[in-house]
Amino acid sequence: MRKIIELAVIVAGIDEEYQNSLLDGITKCAKMNHANISCFCAFGGVLSSSRYDQGEYNIYSLVNYKKFDGVILMTNTISDPVEKEKILTKVRDSGLPVTVLDCSEYPEFYNVSIDNYQAMKDIVEHVIKVHGAKLINYISGPLANPEASDRYRAFLEVMSENSLVIDMDRVFFGEFRPSDGKKAVEKFIRSGMSRPEAIICANDAMALAAIEELNNFGYVVPDDIIVTGFDNTYNARHHLPALTTVSRPLDEAGFRACEILIDVISGKEHDKTTTLESSPVFTGSCGCSSSGTDDMAEYMVSIYKALNSCKRDISIINRMTTELAENETSASNMRTIAQFINDIQFDRFAVCLCTNWDKVIKGNSHNSVPEKIQVNSYTEKMTAPIVIEGGISSPVKLFSTADMHPRPLTGGGNVSYFLPLHFRERCLGYYIFTNSSFPTKSLLCHTLILNISNSVENIRKLLHLNSMIDELDRLYVIDPLCNIYNRNGFIRTADVMFRHCQEKGSKLLIAFIDMDGLKMINDNYGHKEGDFALQRLAGVIKDCSGSGRICARFGGDEFIILGSDASEDDASAIETAFYAQMENINSIIKKPYSIDASIGTIVTEVEGDKTLFNLITQADEIMYAKKKRKKTSRYLRRD
Repeated sequence: MRKIIELAVIVAGIDEEYQNSLLDGITKCAKMNHANISCFCAFGGVLSSSRYDQGEYNIYSLVNYKKFDGVILMTNTISDPVEKEKILTKVRDSGLPVTVLDCSEYPEFYNVSIDNYQAMKDIVEHVIKVHGAKLINYISGPLANPEASDRYRAFLEVMSENSLVIDMDRVFFGEFRPSDGKKAVEKFIRSGMSRPEAIICANDAMALAAIEELNNFGYVVPDDIIVTGFDNTYNARHHLPALTTVSRPLDEAGFRACEILIDVISGKEHDKTTTLESSPVFTGSCGCSSSGTDDMAEYMVSIYKALNSCKRDISIINRMTTELAENETSASNMRTIAQFINDIQFDRFAVCLCTNWDKVIKGNSHNSVPEKIQVNSYTEKMTAPIVIEGGISSPVKLFSTADMHPRPLTGGGNVSYFLPLHFRERCLGYYIFTNSSFPTKSLLCHTLILNISNSVENIRKLLHLNSMIDELDRLYVIDPLCNIYNRNGFIRTADVMFRHCQEKGSKLLIAFIDMDGLKMINDNYGHKEGDFALQRLAGVIKDCSGSGRICARFGGDEFIILGSDASEDDASAIETAFYAQMENINSIIKKPYSIDASIGTIVTEVEGDKTLFNLITQADEIMYAKKKRKKTSRYLRRD
């Protein structure tokens, strides 16, 4: 049986049409060859937050290259140069065969590229020579991106060849995002410079946003200003006016990138570079008439499907968000996620969490050490509280992160999307969609995973808030030196025991204990020794209390033991055990002083108008009488 080929794809921004089209081609080729695709996706650079981007890009640290036979890199979609270099270093170290898309910077890899340079030259020359534009602005992608660099170089060369001045105030450098088109137009219009005759854009997303913003300023395209794009996306083709742009065979490029990699893995040879042709499309936004339009009925059907799908996804997210807000435990949160995620089509869906997602390592008592959180990479083991397959959820308690999947997939032709689960830079885990169109085709995938991630973080915070409340409550009722109840804790628990005896008619045991000679120890050996003596005495009292009874430091050097359902014999038994334990602890610690104390015990019914305070006073008086009879009268606290 032929081994199933495993391929890793590294990409950012899978909600964009460029990435979508390439992935469609990659997926088609992989399924034809029964290969498995693991696509590691981030949405970095979307929210203008470096802390958020750090959490997104961490998904790339999950890739275990030992599990793969080859890698397809779409690093041209990753805007952060540091993250890009990290990926390249790991890929090179893996020794795996690699194909890249639209990038000639790495001669050791197989490069499938589309001619960006000539097509952009054709567009700019058309705007100048056919439409007579001379005052031209340019909206560029990031020059660290090879495609953006080629397109910008083509623009500069055509401008120079036509003896047109290039004013850098008329150039805007963006990240290929729609928001860049809007920002660029705002900058151009508010600059006070003469209105441009044309705006050349390095991709369709920026061009369409630029047209919308020009309309907001009252300008009409192409009557007032020509606008062109690049990529010939679906939205560009169906915009009004249709966008003058460049048609690129993106599906074919993705297919070829995957095909070349599979061939190389299978032992076949290939040229390092494969170049596909692109062609300009001259249409309405530059003033040309369209040479042809897609069938309107088909377009209307596709729009209806897209809107219907979007409404369905919005409904899922809104209902899920409402119910997630009600959850107070991790288990209920995961049940809600599983309930609603089943409305999305997939073969398998998993939520994988770091084993420390709900744990916080706090600083020392002075809070000088900041909280440590999982930021880079993942924990060695992961837990998968949700693994849904065939409508059935079967969680995986623990699995090795190196396996990436909580359970192995069966067969070939599977496509899995790994998406980061994080809050800002805090790494919480990741999601896996297997054989689902939702990550790439839904407009709301990013929104969905943001909502789920925020709900997991909210549960984490709630857990720690409850833990902090418990700790504060513990500090309120526990004596920090002796680690037994303080007076507050005693009163809270003793009241329950007192009422129990009252209602059941059972007897209550009260032992009141006062340490002898604490002042002498403090004066002669220091307060540290005095604290040590108090701690040892508290230990003795705790041991003598046994189960079902409570003990407390009542104040200073006074202690108390309380027990319900007592018998008369219990009084002598507890005092005998107390003195034996005192003798034993002194023989163990071998201090120059003895730890000693006086104890008074009563066993009494709780009846009539007796109060707990009255009964404690009785035990205290018995204890004092015993203390007074002791020969060590210098330790007495009363006259």
